[in-house]
Amino acid sequence: MEKQTFVFEKRNYIMMIAGIALMIIGYLLMIGGGSENPEVFNPEIFAPRRVTWAPILIMIGLLVEIFAIMYHPTDD
Repeated sequence: MEKQTFVFEKRNYIMMIAGIALMIIGYLLMIGGGSENPEVFNPEIFAPRRVTWAPILIMIGLLVEIFAIMYHPTDD
């Protein structure tokens, strides 16, 4: 009987969880900034947190996910 192995190793799964966590944090940073009254403009919608930091965290999370999937340690 052949020994069953996983596609990824423990390190890959840890990196995947870290990437997902970064993306969740990025999406949480985008929440809010709306206005109760549609006639009133709320400049908070263009805050640096929503316009800069959240997309950067999401992109880093996606890059971590790609790296986690592609990472294969060399067995010496």
